[in-house]
Amino acid sequence: RVTSIADRLNVEFALIHKERKKANEVDRMVLVGDVKDRVAILVDDMADTCGTICHAADKLVSAGATKVYAILTHGIFSGPAISRINNAPFEAVVVTNTIPQEEKMKHCPKIQFIDISMILAEAIRRTHNGESVSYLFSHVPL
Repeated sequence: RVTSIADRLNVEFALIHKERKKANEVDRMVLVGDVKDRVAILVDDMADTCGTICHAADKLVSAGATKVYAILTHGIFSGPAISRINNAPFEAVVVTNTIPQEEKMKHCPKIQFIDISMILAEAIRRTHNGESVSYLFSHVPL
């Protein structure tokens, strides 16, 4: 996935490989690639307590990244998440609005959201009418 996104954006990439001994507990995290003097963008499907993503942000800054952003599909932000984000070196944490974020945004100015209601509505319409949903991968309704 990372290679595909980087190719489409015509940028180089690095990745963080994480190993877990059990669910919700990262045992080891390894940065693969060079981020020195670069803006780093962490991409993930969801963030719950934000321990992993904040640890990754710290690792990127330690490796020389000049700025760190996070882009997440689902921002759950439970328990210590907001405190962790506020104390992490993120410029911004961008999430979709699959979960309401207004209350979390009051306590964390780094959180921003992208409204995906139109694309979800179009995906539902296409599914209902038996049309291609994969069409949306290259034709996003605004």
